[in-house]
Amino acid sequence: MGDDLIRVTRIAVFGRHGVLPEEAVLGQRFYISLEARLDLGAAGRSDDVAGTVSYADLTEIAVGIATERRFNLIEALAESIAATILARFPAVDAIAVRVDKPSAPVPAILDGVSVEITRRREVRR
Repeated sequence: MGDDLIRVTRIAVFGRHGVLPEEAVLGQRFYISLEARLDLGAAGRSDDVAGTVSYADLTEIAVGIATERRFNLIEALAESIAATILARFPAVDAIAVRVDKPSAPVPAILDGVSVEITRRREVRR
């Protein structure tokens, strides 16, 4: 497994995710952060984008899923993003996806809630 990382932090998206009916109607801002683990040695030595995964492509996947689909749970949103990245980019050994929901409908004063998941590529034998 590669020990190198590509990080994309706090991609702001407007989505309609949440369990409550008003969340589906009103929508709110979410922030998505990605941490892709892969071997970046070839890209570093060659200075060629073909040896890496474009952070623009990673961002496009996260934005597309978060804005075009609706999830009750931010856990499901994160899972969908992680699965899509692993399916699309064989070079990615593992992906961590964090979804921040700053305006969560919680009866308390807080900065927000978040979930973070890490999914690893299954080892093929």
